[in-house]
This record gives sequence, C-alpha cells and structure tokens, in this order.
Amino acid sequence: MNSVDRPQPSLPSDASAVSSGLPVAIIGGGITGLATAWYLRKLGVPVVVFEAKGQPGGVMASRREGDWLLETGPNTLFENTAAISDFLRGVGLENRRLVASPEANKRYVVRRGRPAALPATPLDFFTSPFLSVRTKLGVLAEPFRGRGPAEGDESVADFVTRRLGQEFLDFVVNPFVAGVYAGDPGALSVRHAFPKLHALERDHGSLIRGALRRRTATAGPKGSMISFPEGLAEVPLALASQLGSRLRLNHDVTAVRRIGWLWQVDFTSPQETGSGNFAAVICALPPDALAALKIEGVPESGSLAIMREIPQPAVASVFLGYRRGDVTHPLDGFGMLTPAVEKRRILGTLFSSTLFPGRAPAGHVALTTFVGGSRQPELCDRDDAALVAMVQEELADLLGVHGTPVICRVQRWPRAISQYVVGFQKFKDACYAVEAAAPGLFLGGPCCDGVSLSNCIGAGQRLAEAAGRRIARL
Repeated sequence: MNSVDRPQPSLPSDASAVSSGLPVAIIGGGITGLATAWYLRKLGVPVVVFEAKGQPGGVMASRREGDWLLETGPNTLFENTAAISDFLRGVGLENRRLVASPEANKRYVVRRGRPAALPATPLDFFTSPFLSVRTKLGVLAEPFRGRGPAEGDESVADFVTRRLGQEFLDFVVNPFVAGVYAGDPGALSVRHAFPKLHALERDHGSLIRGALRRRTATAGPKGSMISFPEGLAEVPLALASQLGSRLRLNHDVTAVRRIGWLWQVDFTSPQETGSGNFAAVICALPPDALAALKIEGVPESGSLAIMREIPQPAVASVFLGYRRGDVTHPLDGFGMLTPAVEKRRILGTLFSSTLFPGRAPAGHVALTTFVGGSRQPELCDRDDAALVAMVQEELADLLGVHGTPVICRVQRWPRAISQYVVGFQKFKDACYAVEAAAPGLFLGGPCCDGVSLSNCIGAGQRLAEAAGRRIARL
C-alpha cells in the first residue's frame, strides 16, 4: 500500500494542543513494528513499542543448538533495494551479511517423481527438457497476446494460464507460489499477491517485453539472498537492543482510544497494568490481531473485523539434520519445490546447509521442509512423530535420504502467511476507511503491505514516514 493511495485527512486548528514531545505507540514487535520504530527514531521521533510476546521479531526467529542453526520462520532476506542495504547498514549488520552460496542459483522442482533443475537462463529454458516444445513456443508467443480485462481481479492461475499456458502454471508458477505463500495460485490475486507481475502486463502489454524494458532501464545489482552467522534473528535482536526500554515485551495492548487529537493506549503485563498518551498509534499486527484490537472513539474501526476473513493456513516447518553420507542427492541448490500436480505431502525443502555456512556440523547437512499451507493444511494436525516420519518418507523418495536423523525439530504456525486472495481490495479498503476516520492511526504490515521480509521492512519505512508527516504538522 502506498501512502498516495490513502486518504490524507487535514488537521484542524486545535491540533496544536498535542504535545510535540509525546512518543508514537507502535503495537506489534515483529519486524514491521521494529523497522517502523527504527525509521521513526531516525526522523527524531520518540517511540514506544508494545509486543505481547516475550521476544522480539514475531515469526523471524533463529535457534542455535551446538553446531546446528535452524530458522523457525523465514530463512532468507532478499536484499534487492538500496533502502534495504541502507537499513542493514544503519542497524549495524552490514558487515555480518552472509550472501547465499552461488549454488543457491539452482532451483529444483519435482517432476515425474524426481527433482529436476529449473532452467536458470533463457538458453537453458529452450534447451532443457523440463518443459514441452508446445509450452516453449507458447512462451515465445506471449508478447503477441492481448492484455487481460482492465477491470476485475484475476487469479494468478488464470493470469498465468492465459499468458503462458497450463504447463507453465503447473510446473513453474504453482511450486513458486507454494514457496512464497504456501498458497494456491487459483485463489490468489495476481494484482495483490504479485503486483509487479500484474504491472508488467498493465504497463507493457507483455511480461517478456516489460521484463526486458525494465532490465534495460535498471542498472546495478539485481539483489541477493542473505542471512547472518546466527540467523535472521540477528535483525530483530539488533533493533531491540537499540530500542532498549522503549521496547515493552510481554505487554498486551487491551485498547486504544482517540481523545481529541491525542491517542491513549491501555496495556497490561505481568508486572503492571496502565495506559499512556501518544501523538500517534501504528498497528503492525497480523490480520486476526488487528481485527481483535479494541479501538474506541472510532466507529469505523468495526470494519476491521473483516480482517479475520483473510486466510492464513497452517504451516509446519520440519528441520532434519543428517550425516552427509546418508543423503544421495548432491544438494547443489537452493532447495526443491513440489507442484500440486505431483501430489506430494510436502510443499518443498530448503537445502539449508548449502545456502549458508554454519547451519550444520562438518560432515553433516541440514534440510528444512515445509508442510501444509493452502494445499494440505490438515497435515499440520499430525503429532510431531507422525509429521517427522512423513517428511522422512518423502525425502527418502525424492532425495535419497536414509538412516536416522541426527537432529529433528518441528515448528508449527497455526495461522501462517496471509493469503492475498482474489477480492483482497476489500481488506485494504477497510484499513483506508479506518485511517481516514482516525487521524493519527496508521495500519500496515503483512496484513496489507506484502508478506516478504523486504516488504515488511519497506512497510516500516512507509508507516514511519506517514506518522512523521503528521507529527511535523502538529
């Protein structure tokens, strides 16, 4: 969501009654909320961050167990803009960056029951047997196909089938969607889930023509997948360290209320129950938490109950460590993804110890497998032993894994990634309406700004700039 899309309410003359020394309250200590706090402090605006859990970062968490390192949430950060690089430099992590191994450029997709390397270059695409001649010819014809309807909200599946064909959807886009959203391309909106893809057709009439023009117009590096020696958790931990006492862990916000041009936040924690006055409130919460937040004095806030309707299917992450000799596959890539048409019981597996160093002891490998999502959420209901056994069976068949794992850990997310489904605009509109009716209240994060870590950091910058503009006018 861009700030230009949002109504910009004017401030009446009595807004000067608001003290310029009041901080901004940020509700939610995940990466969006922490990034928002960092950007606000960079603008010279004081903040207080309320986080209901006992640690910062939300789903962005890492765990070190001896020589093993596992991510319990996201596994990589895509450093694809100067803003992300500047952010990491400002946080003090620039020199701790680990760029993914060059082998990670290879991606495997299961086809006919075996992992096959996805073509990485145009030449590979046309010489590889991965896709049929018919599909290749269809891709060549893509620039000559007309634009889709200007109105309406098209699914990713309909969009890709229309422009590139069914086989391309089944074996390229479907597994990619499983890797990003753990979702179903038949349910996701191309306009909202993949806005850059949608914009290529809208602006250039063709995906290929648009991609070539953008590539010509854009200079510099195209981005890198990165992490850190102790995992992605280094980012929220560094941000939390800088915030110090301004980060209130184990503080559950029970209500926010508008009092004239001030905002009051009520909170409770194991040590205290209280309230405080703030110049603005920023909500960086997942959809269900945003829907449950009590916002007093803003009748329109009732419309946020609709946020509960955003699908967030369950996902389980199964981390398994093996002796290198117990895995036949060379593991020479980012990982493998499974298309729905292959009817596997896993969404995909990251070759974690190939991606970055320090993820497994010498002579061992680490594999992180994802289960559930929109495709098979019921699999997440299995107990840990059954889930691990199922994953072992799949990896034995696909990667030649045998023997007993040296380590196994299961992480469950009952409500995982927000699905930007067809019709998602109604959720954005609900946020717009509440913001327009409540000057000084700002909503954002994975519920509407994008689900990747780079999206969340970008959302933090957007929210901070919007709040900073309001405070500058007070």
